[in-house]
Amino acid sequence: MKPMFMGASTKQGYEIAAKSREIVRSLIDEKTRDLTPEERSIVERIVHSTADPEYADITRMSSDFVEKGLEAISEEKDILTDISMVKAGINKYSGSVKCCINDERTIKLAKQQEITRAAAAMEVAASDDFDGVVVIGNAPTALWKVIELVEAGSMDVKAVVGVPVGFVGAAESKKALHETSIPNLVTKGPKGGTPVAVAAVNSLINITR
Repeated sequence: MKPMFMGASTKQGYEIAAKSREIVRSLIDEKTRDLTPEERSIVERIVHSTADPEYADITRMSSDFVEKGLEAISEEKDILTDISMVKAGINKYSGSVKCCINDERTIKLAKQQEITRAAAAMEVAASDDFDGVVVIGNAPTALWKVIELVEAGSMDVKAVVGVPVGFVGAAESKKALHETSIPNLVTKGPKGGTPVAVAAVNSLINITR
């Protein structure tokens, strides 16, 4: 049986996926020529998932993101997401995918500290000795919290996919992440979101298979 490709599992599905990938490559070929094969694969999947070639211009990866990300995925380290929708989109992973947004401790902590649940969820994960890859597609406050926790030595993070979407804090949080020593993938400006976050981490998972 053939492995799944971009979600395809039938002959027609494979044909559509192959044609789509061909189109994506033609649109972003010039923009991705300086990337490694792994980096190019990630960008291709993001563009394919969003139907937006601009992601080839605004996606940025630290020099160690692919190495550290693949290492963590290969070792089946935990994956932590900011919201349930991102968790639901991550597939074919043998390790554990976690989301603490609905944890009772998260809700209680958010009220006590008067912070967002997304930020509180990162604190809860850290208190549970999280060790792995963080994937944030929606909440800038979660990304700020991860940076804070890592820099304080309170959270063990191997790599971060930080692509929150929006006009309030998203661009700033991603810029701040990219300027840290944490292995990271970000998108410049307000663009991002669940499809981008899911595409990036699923691409890492696919590369390791």
